[in-house]
Amino acid sequence: MKIAITGSLASGKTSATKFLSKKKYPVFNADNSVKQLYSQTSFIKKVKKKFRINKNRNIKQIIKKEILKNNIKLHKIEKLIHPFIRRKMYSFLKKNRKHKYLFFEIPLLIESNIQKKFDITIFVTSKKNKRLIRFKKKGGSKRLFNILDKRQLSPKKKKAKCHYTVVNNSSLKVLKKQLLNIMSKYD
Repeated sequence: MKIAITGSLASGKTSATKFLSKKKYPVFNADNSVKQLYSQTSFIKKVKKKFRINKNRNIKQIIKKEILKNNIKLHKIEKLIHPFIRRKMYSFLKKNRKHKYLFFEIPLLIESNIQKKFDITIFVTSKKNKRLIRFKKKGGSKRLFNILDKRQLSPKKKKAKCHYTVVNNSSLKVLKKQLLNIMSKYD
């Protein structure tokens, strides 16, 4: 069973995925795949060429700064990243297909229009102010949060395209209870 977890920026997707996978089922994390991508020489060369970057270090930080300056449109960097992420996802699926459950943490699931590839889609949502606080705790800025948040579909649209919605405005205990209620239908 392929289970996708999606949600807005800093909504609690990673916490939800950890609870659901119980650390015994395979998890594909799109954000971690992006981090791996930025360590690959071939990708760095493409980014440097496409965006005319001369420096060799901290390419990801340079891209973030350029996005904040509005010199690089977010969709242009996504065009480079998304094909790689999809290949990694299909490879993960092929490698782990014998497991009872496979979990996929994909922030832009609905925006990428791939939700139909999954048996269950769970949308994790949270109030914007709570998400901003979480984002800033991880070292992000309010400006970058707003740019990235605007790039995503509204929670209402995401909710309409997912099987389940989990509201993460309270404690981790409450989040876990909601998730376990969903999974109890499939055990």
